[in-house]
Amino acid sequence: MVQEKTAAPVPEASETDDPAGEAVSPLPSRLELPARVAGVVAGGLLIFLAFPPLGFWFLAPLGMALALLAVHGTRPRRGAWLGLLAGLALLLPGLRWVSPIGIDAWLGLVAMESVFYAAWGAGAALVARLRLWPLWSAALWVAAEWARGEFPFGGFPWARVAFSQGESIFTPYAALGGAPLVSFAVALCGGLLALAVSRSFTAPRTSPAQGGARGPRWGRAVAWPLAGALAVPAGALAVPRYGDEGENVTVGVIQGNVPGRGMHPLGDEPAVVLGNHTRMLHQMARDIREGRTPRPDLVVLPENSTDIDPLRSEFARSEIDAAVKDIGVPVLVGAVVGIGEKNRATRSLVWDPVTGPGAHYDKQQLVPFGEYTPLKELVLALFERASLVGKQSVAGTRDGDLRMGPVTIGAINCYEVAFDGIVGDTARTGASPLVVQTNNATYALTNLPPQQLAMSQLRAVEHNRAVITSAITGISAYVTPSGSIAWRTGELVPAMNVLTVPVRTAQTIATRVGALPEWALILVGAGAVAVAWRRRTRGVGHSVIRKDDQQVGDA
Repeated sequence: MVQEKTAAPVPEASETDDPAGEAVSPLPSRLELPARVAGVVAGGLLIFLAFPPLGFWFLAPLGMALALLAVHGTRPRRGAWLGLLAGLALLLPGLRWVSPIGIDAWLGLVAMESVFYAAWGAGAALVARLRLWPLWSAALWVAAEWARGEFPFGGFPWARVAFSQGESIFTPYAALGGAPLVSFAVALCGGLLALAVSRSFTAPRTSPAQGGARGPRWGRAVAWPLAGALAVPAGALAVPRYGDEGENVTVGVIQGNVPGRGMHPLGDEPAVVLGNHTRMLHQMARDIREGRTPRPDLVVLPENSTDIDPLRSEFARSEIDAAVKDIGVPVLVGAVVGIGEKNRATRSLVWDPVTGPGAHYDKQQLVPFGEYTPLKELVLALFERASLVGKQSVAGTRDGDLRMGPVTIGAINCYEVAFDGIVGDTARTGASPLVVQTNNATYALTNLPPQQLAMSQLRAVEHNRAVITSAITGISAYVTPSGSIAWRTGELVPAMNVLTVPVRTAQTIATRVGALPEWALILVGAGAVAVAWRRRTRGVGHSVIRKDDQQVGDA
């Protein structure tokens, strides 16, 4: 008689299985999903609170920790929609400034951008089955932010975690690896906190004879990730600092304000915005003559400081020329100028008191649906508002280094300050200081102006440059090379000042290496996903073989 062999049952994979031996959720199964949803939403909201105008930067690592704990231990499919919820929780309030264009535009943008967080959630769930998973998930966060900054239509890098760290303990990392390294440091710190929390529930305790009390092994298991979470921000203290080089330049900044609001900020009556800025140039000239303010070496006006093309209108040209001659130094004018009959360019134009308009920089990173219309025929047919773009802008092809008086400034135009490549290429020309001309009038009193100012703070540290921001309605500001705001205006008010700012020429490591740290982190994240996917598919194959063996044995 042949005795039948009974095959051992094949265990099915669980949502909380962890090859490293760390089951994630100590909660009953019926509470696990609601807890994950609550955790990922809370994580996204905490990251939002780290951004200006609230600026609770220290909440960003805590938000990352909650999001990771919610995703950790799930299958990639569930991780994807949990990541999507994290993106919605972050971006719905974070991009609220888009709503003046239309609620549909705001919600549509948030939905599109949240897809990248879904991809991160799937990847984070997958690599969580590897050792050192906080490292791999942080690298994947950088990869998701890179993808957001590239696709579609040239990308939209707003609300990167790095931009919540304009002046924080993590900010010095910008001088090593730019914004991507700052995002990575915050995400890694959050991942290590998540690991510590996970281990606090799962690490081995002492023997039952001791009542299950937590012993040395438990303490070590939790202490190491906590020590790492503290070491990551502490490591920023070791980043090299750059000292003063003994050269300064005096810069006049003018914020002229606009008559309109919302979608029609420049108003219906022509030349009002032009008049606001030329009038303040004349006022600054009078103050200089009467000794109330020092004489600047150059003056910066904001983007769209003239609402009439000065290269095609004799009136606008004469008004600007008279004001520049009055103050007697080069003035950087922000203008939209015609290119042929059907196109235009957003231009930073150097206006000399003797020779008039000369060197210029044309904005390279154009705002989709604001300065040009992607998929033009389709979009115009579907959305009447798209016709407000008018003439299509043409992107510039050169960096923003412009000679003005005793220095070469680095011109950056509004939206471009969010893009690493544009700012980095300009800094690599040696230009100093960096000058950001901006028009945020449509979004005045929303969270956009303070968010954009935080970007200037990070760029100052990243490239060891003073940053001057001239905004048509505010916030105009002076950011020191250390990232501190030394002067700033309110919003929707005329304002001007003459500032003495340092001229720095030393390049940071981040300036010299450019995108290399970002690409290294992307490759690390991609490699971790590949390894985790291979192990996952091999595990599925082994499971099938074991089931086949069982069937053979039963036969």
